[in-house]
Amino acid sequence: MRKLLIVFSLLLSHQGVLNAQNRDQPMAKLIDAQFKFAEQQYKVLAKNVPADQMPKTYYPKTGKSENSGTGWWCSGFFPGTLLYIYEYTKDEELLKEAKARLAILEKEKDNKGTHDLGFMMYCSFGNAYRLFKDPAYKAVIDASAASLATRYHPAAKVIQSWGSSKAWAGPVIIDNMMNLELLNWVTEQGGDRKFKEIAVSHSNATIKNHFRSDFSSYHVLDYDMKTGDVLKKVTAQGAADSSAWARGQAWGLYGLTVMYRFTKDKQYLDQAKKIAAFMLNDPNMPADGIPYWDYDAPGIPNTYRDASAGAVMASALLELGQYVGKTERKKYLGVAEKAIRTLASDAYRAKAGENGGFLLEHSVGSLPHQSEIDVPLTYADYYFIEALHRYKNWYL
Repeated sequence: MRKLLIVFSLLLSHQGVLNAQNRDQPMAKLIDAQFKFAEQQYKVLAKNVPADQMPKTYYPKTGKSENSGTGWWCSGFFPGTLLYIYEYTKDEELLKEAKARLAILEKEKDNKGTHDLGFMMYCSFGNAYRLFKDPAYKAVIDASAASLATRYHPAAKVIQSWGSSKAWAGPVIIDNMMNLELLNWVTEQGGDRKFKEIAVSHSNATIKNHFRSDFSSYHVLDYDMKTGDVLKKVTAQGAADSSAWARGQAWGLYGLTVMYRFTKDKQYLDQAKKIAAFMLNDPNMPADGIPYWDYDAPGIPNTYRDASAGAVMASALLELGQYVGKTERKKYLGVAEKAIRTLASDAYRAKAGENGGFLLEHSVGSLPHQSEIDVPLTYADYYFIEALHRYKNWYL
């Protein structure tokens, strides 16, 4: 009961009116303040992480940090965030740190045991190549795409996410839409055409099989990889098989928006708009733009929010707004800005020098597994910083 009361109190503070300075501050000033905060905060984070590891999270109750090796799916977010911050601040210390982390990450370009190479290698080396055009960075990205493509099953027309086991024949998760940017980009930059073809096939199968009639998404589909038949539609991290796990909805929105960017195929734009409509019109979407960890979570409003889902959604809506008319753009921009302002407020943003060096508090990794609950997460920080970057470049 005490835990529930604490959570409820936290939620009330999140749902309250943003402090006046944050609410009324021009976005240019707010963005500048967030990058300057991140510049100092990520120096704290860097000192907390051994040179051969990457940050995962921090547990405020115990004051302990948790890190990972480079094979963990989140390993690209730390260097990627450092590069975004460097791009804005020109802080050479952060660039040096980013390059050191890229150096230990590079070997994962040959990792064929994960579908997450987009997260790992494009969020990191993709940003590095965008900034510096170093051919060595492009070579890493190209090799990563080739490794990811080995997980594609032509008969089922999907990239397998996790390994086969007694529990799964051929699991494919909605998160996998986020790894297709890597494949598309390599083809666009002169690489093998098959990479983009794989991304298109996977996206088409996802639209066909992963979404419900209201355009919410299942988390996990289990495929017969020899026939393409869907064996079951379930969840791993959501509240129930039939529920709408919040970060999964954001992954789908973001991934299909990216697919439209690369293909200009209207079906991807239409699907992204329908996913956005589901999210923004859901009666359980809080007024401040930061979703509960699942749109159908038991006990709403007395349950956890997920800052990472809010950050991914905000960044995705900012890009989606680039491809629609003025009325829709205004709507998407309004929601994204509200989410950004909320994340930048005292309700979610850490105090300087605290939170293990992470920027944002209150994300949820996997509540069903009792893992990373109400803690900072590297991908929450990454997509928050990306959203700030996109807002500055596209809307100011």
